[in-house]
Amino acid sequence: MQHSSPTESASGGTPLAVSFELFPARTPEAEVALHETVAKLAKLEPRFMSVTYGAGGSTREPTLGMLKFLVRDAKLPAAGHLTCVGSACTAVDEMVQRYLEAGVSHIVALRGDPQGGLDEPYIPHPQGYANAAALVKGIRAIADVEISVASYPEKHPQSPSVEADLDMLAAKVDNGANRAITQFFFDNDLYYRYLDRVRARGIEIPVVPGIMPITNFSRVQSFATKCGAKVPAKLAERFAALGDDAAGQMMLAAETAAEQVADLREHGVGQFHFYTLNRADIIFSIYQQLGLDTARAERRAA
Repeated sequence: MQHSSPTESASGGTPLAVSFELFPARTPEAEVALHETVAKLAKLEPRFMSVTYGAGGSTREPTLGMLKFLVRDAKLPAAGHLTCVGSACTAVDEMVQRYLEAGVSHIVALRGDPQGGLDEPYIPHPQGYANAAALVKGIRAIADVEISVASYPEKHPQSPSVEADLDMLAAKVDNGANRAITQFFFDNDLYYRYLDRVRARGIEIPVVPGIMPITNFSRVQSFATKCGAKVPAKLAERFAALGDDAAGQMMLAAETAAEQVADLREHGVGQFHFYTLNRADIIFSIYQQLGLDTARAERRAA
């Protein structure tokens, strides 16, 4: 099958156009470590670093604090996640204004999961935005910012069908989304087939693959189960064979992520969004597995 051309063309020697997702630190010690992670990842010259918002906006203040650090101290392009679940429009709009005041000009607009997780039905707040498409429209009415949204190669677990899922993505784009970032996946064919469907719908924004390095297999498998992503049996077997060999698991995590990125690049993908889980070491290992030069970045990070 002839696949649609993904986000951007990229030759094997072209530096990756990357972005990194971080989550707010929960303790002062973790915050120090996160700042060190940011300093290291900054040397890879990401397009932006995004900061998650927590279930129901539970990390609102830590998220804002981290964004301020990225913009004001680290001097990096930052994207703030924003959800509408469990919040009135006025509260969400206030958060947009706070992002703008902090110097953030990029928002990752998400519906968000119900407080009890995806096993619970999503019920919009009576005075809130109905869904992510409505949230995008609300943000666009407030400010001319960059807006990224989520997309799902394996369908959102609460979407009734693939077509309904594509309808929602189209609505997000119609309301002003600039870019889609996918839920993580481990089978690239799922992404290629998804992109074909997206382009067939006339959706032309970049659809950036989200890459999740498997630094902790049981944790990632739990994530995958909750979000409806499949972990291929062969991949699970490779990690199971290592048992409790932590070093071996880290090497395999870098190897498998690099294999996935290399294949995507061969198919013309030039942009990648890494779910870092606040770790820089695995990202550098992936670069090295890909044969990319990290020596200059590592010297600058030292």
